[in-house]
Amino acid sequence: MTSESSTLSHRNRSASGVPGLDNIWHGGVISHRLYLVDGDPGAGKTTLSLQYLLEGVRAGERCLYITLSETKDELLAGARSHGWSLDGIEIMELTSNQEDLDGEGQITMYYPSEVELNETTKKVLDVVAKLNPSRVVFDSLSEMRLLAQSSLRYRRQILALKQFFIGRHCTVILLDDRTSEGSDLHLQSIAHGVISLEQMAPVYGAARRRLRVMKSRGTDFRGGYHDFTITCGGIEVFPRLVASEHSEPFDRGHIKSGVTALDVLLGGGLDRGTSTLLMGPAGSGKSTIAVQYAVSAADRGDHSVIFAFDESKATLEARTRGLGITIKEGSAAGQVRIQQIDPAELSPGEFAHRVQDAVERFHARVIVIDSLNGYMNAMPDEQYLTAQLHELLTYLGRHGVTTLMVVAQHGMLGTNMSSPVDTSYLADSVVLLRYFEYAGKVKKAISVVKKRSGAHEASIRELRFDERGIHLSEPLQEFRGILTGVPVQIDPSNRNEC
Repeated sequence: MTSESSTLSHRNRSASGVPGLDNIWHGGVISHRLYLVDGDPGAGKTTLSLQYLLEGVRAGERCLYITLSETKDELLAGARSHGWSLDGIEIMELTSNQEDLDGEGQITMYYPSEVELNETTKKVLDVVAKLNPSRVVFDSLSEMRLLAQSSLRYRRQILALKQFFIGRHCTVILLDDRTSEGSDLHLQSIAHGVISLEQMAPVYGAARRRLRVMKSRGTDFRGGYHDFTITCGGIEVFPRLVASEHSEPFDRGHIKSGVTALDVLLGGGLDRGTSTLLMGPAGSGKSTIAVQYAVSAADRGDHSVIFAFDESKATLEARTRGLGITIKEGSAAGQVRIQQIDPAELSPGEFAHRVQDAVERFHARVIVIDSLNGYMNAMPDEQYLTAQLHELLTYLGRHGVTTLMVVAQHGMLGTNMSSPVDTSYLADSVVLLRYFEYAGKVKKAISVVKKRSGAHEASIRELRFDERGIHLSEPLQEFRGILTGVPVQIDPSNRNEC
């Protein structure tokens, strides 16, 4: 596409006013076309359409809302719940007995059940011809469908409306609440673009909402499902992360922990743009090691972000303070930001958006996800965890971000340890932590079992924590079977050199 055609295409776009939605449509919908937004009641159709009209008002365009299903008072009440004023939006209400235009105000007629379809259509055309709006929302098509009584008549009426609106250079959004049996393919074939809104209710936690652009004539769009939320202030969409669309040059080098023996174990430290998985049973020190890397990076002037799924912010700060690790909290370089995540309230798309915001807005160079167990609980379907995580890690790697992920394994001692999900193949490095018994005490061991980006120490070291921080012993060469949990001391005279 030439620069001239790109500019022309951009000028012909109609911004939605919904954060994230225009990103899916690469700048907004094409103007002077007809779009269908369908979804079950409560999915967010009215909220999305009002945001679209409010964006038109901000752009100085004339906007019209035609309602056959809600009264003007109901629309105003819904708008107030989001802190909006509908001043500047003409509301054509088809749910009262008034037949004529009330000055510059609203045109109102009879209940849809009391009039013929052609009369309703004629009065809609009259008010559009009088107001000459640039943006129109038609809510909803279920009443038109009932009035038509036959699919042939219904299709002809919608086609007539389409030609009329396009001829008057209107961008139109038709709302459909899916009251007909199955998908209305007739309607989808007529529209230039189709957005489908879905609302899902998990067994526990907040409702999950997602949307999908099913069709868009004349323009490309980001396919697949995109999570969105409805809060006070309207809809916010979290476009599906596509790692290949993001890249940033960065200087490769090591991220050091500030604990010399730990950096030696990892072959000099963690490499920028790589991911590391810290695996082990509960309480073995995974989170502490991850926080140590985040704090050490901040001490050198980088910005770090910790996404805490399992531990409260207050507990995390108190625990690290007791180990002599001081977190300088904030969102600037040289500081660590702690974000408390509630997996029951957060969708995977929103989490990916928060990570992306931390990298692109606050320039984070170290990201800690504590833990993948909590991240997995945020997923509506477990089978998609690895695919979304792979995309997220690829995105972070292309931005030169060092990522540390914590996963708590089931079990405490022995060889029966297991992970809730196998993500070790996704990580560039894997650090393994274990408990073992020795001399009547339970001790901790740490080893590196994988590092794609360079050499690492193959030994196993004892791991200790005290008020002065993290400590690693010399390699435990006098034992075998440490990872089984019950090591056996080797007779130095019988030690085999490898």
